[in-house]
Amino acid sequence: MNQIATYNTDFYAWTQEQAQFLRDQAWDKLDLPNLIEELESLGKQQRQELRNRLSVLMGHLLKWEYQPEGRSASWLITLQVQRQDVLDLLEENPSLKPYLAEAISKSYLRALQLALEETKLPRKTFPKECPYSLEQILDDQFYPGEPSDWLEDEG
Repeated sequence: MNQIATYNTDFYAWTQEQAQFLRDQAWDKLDLPNLIEELESLGKQQRQELRNRLSVLMGHLLKWEYQPEGRSASWLITLQVQRQDVLDLLEENPSLKPYLAEAISKSYLRALQLALEETKLPRKTFPKECPYSLEQILDDQFYPGEPSDWLEDEG
């Protein structure tokens, strides 16, 4: 079976074959066009992962601030887990750090949509642009809005 057929019909087998060619330094056997495309795709996936986590995190910050009566242990845990996951992702991929400002900007629209859908509050309730700084978003001590009994239970 040729490499392109393998790439199109059995992706896993193709990846194993390509890995073996790299280990064997069989440069002439590599499926370079598809290999390059897949490597670029891996980098894009990391950026998407960062944006997804930031969307959930910012959406929950909005919910926390603008719907304090809805606060729950679940919201608190989501904030904590998403913050840690973003920090882990940045630790594992430090070259994503310069992309953070853009990622926050791109992610805010989805965060806003999440907050609107889950709170059922009017759109005008929420800021058009992200009201939180990068430092606030990632700060595990930052919870916007009125003080919360949920946070006192954490101490």
